[in-house]
Amino acid sequence: MPAAFARQDGALWLERVPLARIAACYGTPFYCYSSAALTAAYQELAEACAAFAPLICYAVKANSNLAVIRHFAALGAGADVVSGGELQRARTAGVPADKIVFSGVGKSPAELRQAAAAGIHQFNVESLPELAALGELATALGQRLPVALRLNPDVDPRTHAKIATGGGATKFGISLTQLDAVLALLRQQPLLDCCGVTVHIGSQLLDLAPFDQAFSIIARVIQDLRAQGLALRRVDLGGGLGIQYADTAPPALSAYAALIMQHFGKLDLAISLEPGRKLVGAAGLLVSAVLYAKQGAERNFLVIDAAMNDLMRPALYDAWHDIIPVQAQADAALTPWDVVGPVCETSDLFGEGRLLPPLAPGDLVAITCAGAYGASMASTYNSRALVPEFMVKDDCFGLIRRPIPPDEQMGWDVPPVWCR
Repeated sequence: MPAAFARQDGALWLERVPLARIAACYGTPFYCYSSAALTAAYQELAEACAAFAPLICYAVKANSNLAVIRHFAALGAGADVVSGGELQRARTAGVPADKIVFSGVGKSPAELRQAAAAGIHQFNVESLPELAALGELATALGQRLPVALRLNPDVDPRTHAKIATGGGATKFGISLTQLDAVLALLRQQPLLDCCGVTVHIGSQLLDLAPFDQAFSIIARVIQDLRAQGLALRRVDLGGGLGIQYADTAPPALSAYAALIMQHFGKLDLAISLEPGRKLVGAAGLLVSAVLYAKQGAERNFLVIDAAMNDLMRPALYDAWHDIIPVQAQADAALTPWDVVGPVCETSDLFGEGRLLPPLAPGDLVAITCAGAYGASMASTYNSRALVPEFMVKDDCFGLIRRPIPPDEQMGWDVPPVWCR
C-alpha cells in the first residue's frame, strides 16, 4: 500500500484519519481515497518523464469522481475521456478543453459536436467511418478539427483478455493495412488537421516488452506518414502501466520513460500519456463490515456488506485485491476464508481462501487498490445503494459522493399510465 496508509496501535489509518472514524460516522460500505497518494502517483510519473515533459491526460474512466478529476487538474493534468458525459465531467472539474483528448470507438454524432464546440486538444480517431464523420462535421461547422489516428499495432499486451486492446482482433484502433485509405480520405478533408497518432494496447501491463514492440511500430509509421506528407507533430502513447495488486511487480517508471525516449526522443513530437489506474488505483480502499462468519460444509465464508455491484473487478476479471482487517490482531491465528458479498450471484466473491484472523459481525475489512474501476463501474444490482465516497487530506476527510439509497433510485422509475 502507499505510504499514505499506515497502522497506529493496530488500526488502519488513511493519512491521519482512522478508517474506523469514517465508518462510525457514515456506516459501511464506502470508498475512501488519499489525496496524498493521488499527488504522489502523479508527481512520480511527471518526474520520471521530465525529459520530454508529456501532457498527462488522466483517464477519467478509471475514477470519474469530480473531486478526483479536480485534484489532478490542479496538478496540471489534462483528461482522456471516452464519452460526452466524461467530457462534461472533465470540464466541470476544471480541466481546460485544450488539455482534453477524446478516445473511444463509438463516439456519437452528438458527442462529436459537443467536443468540437468545446475546442478539445484532439479527437483520437479509431476508424475510417469516424474519420469521415468528423470530416463532414468540420465542413458543416466550417471549423478545423484536430485529429490523431489511433493505430492498432496488432501487439499482444500480455494482460487479461478483457482489457487487451492492441491485438488485431479487437475493436480498437485503425489497422495499419488501412493507412492508404486513411491518407486518401484526409486528402479530401482539408478541415481535418491530422496532427498526430495515438496507441493504447491494453491495461494493467506488467511487462515493458509489449510497449517496446508497439512503440517501435508506431515510430516507424510516423516516419512513413511524414514521408507521405502528413505534418505529424504529436504522439499520444495511451496508458496501461500496471500497479501491484498481489505479488506482481509493475515496471519501473524510469524504464518506461527511457523506452519512450528511445523510440520518440529524436522525432520532434509533443508527447502525451493517458494514465488512469496508475494514478488512482493504489490510492483508494473499499471499506466494508462483516455481516456473518458462515461455516460451510466444504468452505468457510466471511460475508461482508460490500458486494460485486460495489466492486466488479473480482467478478468480471477474477481480479485480485488484498483484503485486510482494519483493526489488526496481534498474534491471532489465521484461517482461510472465502470473502463474499450479499448479492444473489456465486460470482459475488472478493477472494477465495484468504488467510484472516477471527472476525466477528461489525468488524471492518479494507479491500485495497480499489481506487480504479471500483466506484466508476458500480451498479445498483439487487436494488442496492450506491455507496458513498470520501477523500482524505491530512487529518480531515470529506464526503465527495453521497450514497444513493433504494428509495431515491425508485424515483428514477416512471411507470406507464396504465400501471399508475
